[in-house]
Amino acid sequence: MPRPRRPLASRPPDHSTRHSTASGRGRGRSRRAQETVFSMAANRRPTLADVAREVGVSAKTVSRVLNEDGPASPETREQVLAAVAKLGFQPNLMARNIRVGGPDTTVGLVIPDLGNPFFGAVARSIEDTVRDRGLTLLMGSSADEPDRERALTDKFLARRVSILLVVPSVGADHSHLKTHRATGLPVVFLDRPGVGLAADSVVSSNRTGSHDGVAHLIAHGHRRIGFVGDLPVKLYTRRERFTGYREALDRAGLPYDRSLVTNAHDQQGASAATSQLLSLTDPPTALFAGNNIVALGIVAELARSRRKDVAVVSFDDVPLAEALEPALTVVAQDPEEIGRTAATTALSRLDGDRTRARTITVPTRLIVRGSGERPAPALQQA
Repeated sequence: MPRPRRPLASRPPDHSTRHSTASGRGRGRSRRAQETVFSMAANRRPTLADVAREVGVSAKTVSRVLNEDGPASPETREQVLAAVAKLGFQPNLMARNIRVGGPDTTVGLVIPDLGNPFFGAVARSIEDTVRDRGLTLLMGSSADEPDRERALTDKFLARRVSILLVVPSVGADHSHLKTHRATGLPVVFLDRPGVGLAADSVVSSNRTGSHDGVAHLIAHGHRRIGFVGDLPVKLYTRRERFTGYREALDRAGLPYDRSLVTNAHDQQGASAATSQLLSLTDPPTALFAGNNIVALGIVAELARSRRKDVAVVSFDDVPLAEALEPALTVVAQDPEEIGRTAATTALSRLDGDRTRARTITVPTRLIVRGSGERPAPALQQA
């Protein structure tokens, strides 16, 4: 037995698309395009199919025009580009590159701390260098955690970045990048060498710079020099700078005193470490800061305790160092050169350089400003 028909709901007649003449079809298509634009603006991003409907051609034709990989008349090309601009269509480059098996036009950079001005300067220099090659810099922070670093590198690899730049975390293993590097992906480590992978590295002259800073304090009569290093103690830069500290003491014939060595990973920790050193029975007359964040903590603690008799030299410069009283003497790194060298090294690999992996060392320089030139108390009294 046939089912009874359900009554049709009343609705207004649709006159928007039903036209019999060619001009009517044109007006209908124009109205549909307007409705499409309104719908997309309200609900979603425009797609390749939307552009095709707007022009009245196939999606394949639109793809040929945008990718410049097939024949298309000048008129069709003009219409497609006009529709792209009108609808605000953005091609999905990542999807295209994965489809055709090519690299993306991006550079992946993993750094440990987005707030550290040193890494900010490195990233800016990298961006300036790769921009000239039409590449875009993508950046993420590992917080110096190996698992987080691995997750970031995996995401960059999934989108087929053209270059991968990494500041390694302590404890990270980079052997998982061997296959990618073997197939041509340029991988460059910055600030610290990688582990488990033979790849290019760009580092500062950490040991020499630290030696020069401590020797500068020794030259001004200081014999008890405290060292406030970074954490963890296995960090490459911390180890290198501590070695430079020890070498400067040895060269001057000064004994190494373990009680004068402490560590901190942030400004608050450095302030506490400074207070601890100054409370010793035989406190240091000078302090060497293992990095710029530590230096800020040292300076803050000396200001709070109104200590104007302690000399300070910092490894790495700090913002407004010249505005401090006295101005801060530093062993300055060259973050712009580190970034530029890392980027140009990676670009040369991208262009086909297959020579052996190398480590490039960027020199540091001692900038004398006042805090490191305070003489030892014995010399002040003489």
